[in-house]
Amino acid sequence: MRSIHKGAEPQGLTDWKRTHPHGTYTDLSSKERQAIRQACALEQNYLCGYCCDAISGESADTSNEHVEAQKLAPHRSLDFNNIIASCTAQHHCDNAHGSQALPLTPLMPECETEIRYKLSGRIEGLTDRAKEAIRVLNLGDSEASNKALIEKRKYLYEALIWANVGDPAEGLEDEEIIAIVIDDLLQPKDQRLIAFAPVLASMIRSRRG
Repeated sequence: MRSIHKGAEPQGLTDWKRTHPHGTYTDLSSKERQAIRQACALEQNYLCGYCCDAISGESADTSNEHVEAQKLAPHRSLDFNNIIASCTAQHHCDNAHGSQALPLTPLMPECETEIRYKLSGRIEGLTDRAKEAIRVLNLGDSEASNKALIEKRKYLYEALIWANVGDPAEGLEDEEIIAIVIDDLLQPKDQRLIAFAPVLASMIRSRRG
C-alpha cells in the first residue's frame, strides 16, 4: 500500500449529485463512473490503491473501489473520499475485499509504516490491523495465500537491481546509486509511476537496512 491523498471529486460527479440528491452509486451511468475512475487513477499515479500494480484508469483493469464497503456504509457510496482505484486482478485487492471490514487502508498514512515488504516478495503486517488488512485483501503474506503476487514483486525487484546495480545476491553497497534508484522510482513520468514502484522502493530500503 501507499498512502493516498484524496483531492476534489470530479465535476461530473458533483453535478450528478446535485441533480440526484437521493441517488446512490448503483444509479450512476458509465459516464460518471468513468469520471470517478479516471480521477482516482490520476491521483494515485495510475497504481492500484492496494497492491500498487499498474492500472490504466479504464474499466478493463480498473475498478472504483469503496474502501468502506457499500454494504457496510451505504450512505458513503457517493463519497469520493471513500473511493479509490483498484486493480481488477482475481483473488486479491477489490476482488478479495468484498464487503469485509478493512481496519487499515491506503487512506491512512500509517499504512506505509505498518506494512513491510520482504526481499522474498512477501508482505508483512507489523500490527494486528495491518495483518488483518493483508488477509482481507489477500496481498501475499505467504505463498499459500498468493504465490503469483509474491513472485511478481520478487521478479521486478531483482530485475530492477540487475538493471541498475548488478547481481542482487551481492548486496547493495553504493548508497549514492541506491538513492538515485529510489528517487527515480518515486518520480512520476507523465503522471504515472511504474508498476509496484512504492513496493520496490520499500524493498530496496529494507535491503539497505
